[in-house]
Amino acid sequence: MKKHIVLKAIIIFIFCIPSSIIAQELYAGIEIGSKGVKMSIINVQNIKKGKYEVVDFWTENVAIAKGISIDGKLAENDIETAFNVVVKNYTKMLKENKIKEKNIFIVVSSGVGMAKNVDILLHRLYVFTNINVAIISSDTEAKLLLKGCIPPKEYSDSLILDIGGGNTKGGYVEEFNDDDILMFYPVTLDLGTVTFTEKINKKAKTDSVTEFNELLTAALPELKEQTDRLYQQSPKIFNKDNVYMSGGAVWAFYTLYKGKDALNFSPFEIKDVEAYNTMIKTDYAKFEALALQNKDVEKVLKTYSQKYLIAANSLLLTLLEKMPDIKSKKIYFTKQGQMAWLLSYIADSAKRAKDIH
Repeated sequence: MKKHIVLKAIIIFIFCIPSSIIAQELYAGIEIGSKGVKMSIINVQNIKKGKYEVVDFWTENVAIAKGISIDGKLAENDIETAFNVVVKNYTKMLKENKIKEKNIFIVVSSGVGMAKNVDILLHRLYVFTNINVAIISSDTEAKLLLKGCIPPKEYSDSLILDIGGGNTKGGYVEEFNDDDILMFYPVTLDLGTVTFTEKINKKAKTDSVTEFNELLTAALPELKEQTDRLYQQSPKIFNKDNVYMSGGAVWAFYTLYKGKDALNFSPFEIKDVEAYNTMIKTDYAKFEALALQNKDVEKVLKTYSQKYLIAANSLLLTLLEKMPDIKSKKIYFTKQGQMAWLLSYIADSAKRAKDIH
């Protein structure tokens, strides 16, 4: 059942949008991720020319992937929670936002899709919405991130890395000019903000942040080893001068450390991540005080506890530290990464950019 649903859903995603999108029209996406369910509403004016407006974006922070790190399955109460959140927001999009049924897409992220019993959630959603919910594989997710986050003119010299709740994925393209073909090379690490944090928490005997830091230190050698293996999947990664990064870990770092609104592509350096890494471990009270007067900081702290922030930034820092010549590369936080998959599917349907194989 699982393979049939996924294959059918992907086919529907690729072909259900009209090939020519010119008039303004609302599209919406619901992404069921490890750390929460994300909703996007986009007003498309002319996708062929890249003209669209983000009408609304919101997240319901329900961590539904904790069980995966324990026994490889979604817990029954997490399935129920995810279903209820999706149904509520799907209904809102139809009734309040007046979005056509055919223009609403629902996907399950690779971090949730790896659960052995994800079919239960997919079937319940199909019965209610009549939508074949697609599981986006980590490879496909990375490809969509690249197409939705990186300017096409930067494809050939760029790498995308996304630190999700359940895993970390990314990749790059190589262009074959003779045939005008772009080939995508994916990379995946089976650790994300939620799964890495919970892996450490399982070994904890107390709720102490001090103990958590000690356990994290003991887990770092294995994390570094796995990161090395990620990069060894595709050594040409090291030739890319631009590193685009997305995901909750990068959003949290940029918001807390930079303390200002991010541009669509906001530069930062590894030394910033190193300084922030020390601050969240030794001066966390500073961020708690700042949250009282800064809504963006407050949002981060409501989304992630101190332990999650520490583990998430360890992933971010390790990914950067293990990349040769990182100080000579340009690193960017991609602000719209959370809705890249939706932009990619709409853009693909309008034949706006070259196909990436």
